[in-house]
Amino acid sequence: MHGYEMIQEIAERSGGAWKPSPGSVYPTLQLLEDEGLIASAAEGGKKLFSLTDEGREAAEAGPEAPWEEAGRGVDWETLHEIRQAGFGLMEAFGQVWKTGSKDQRDKALAVINEARKKLYLILADED
Repeated sequence: MHGYEMIQEIAERSGGAWKPSPGSVYPTLQLLEDEGLIASAAEGGKKLFSLTDEGREAAEAGPEAPWEEAGRGVDWETLHEIRQAGFGLMEAFGQVWKTGSKDQRDKALAVINEARKKLYLILADED
């Protein structure tokens, strides 16, 4: 796989609980290559990585895959509901921002700011 495919694969295997950034994946791939645990080959303008024999042995002997740990104990149904609510809020805000008047945009921004404050108050156990 190339680096972007790995990022997508990790996100999928963790159920979306963990999606590493390119800034962490590519330096890690370089380090693993320097250590002889993976090898790379250019194909179609992309750098594809694969485990070496030494890398395969290290992977089999190593700890549990980090994406499995990232997804353990996650309430996937609630996480999905939270994401949908957040996406819905941002979609509604985007519509107001694109099509609303200046006054409507100002009101929408005030609602978002108030919602953020109320969420932090929940953590503080205040109403």
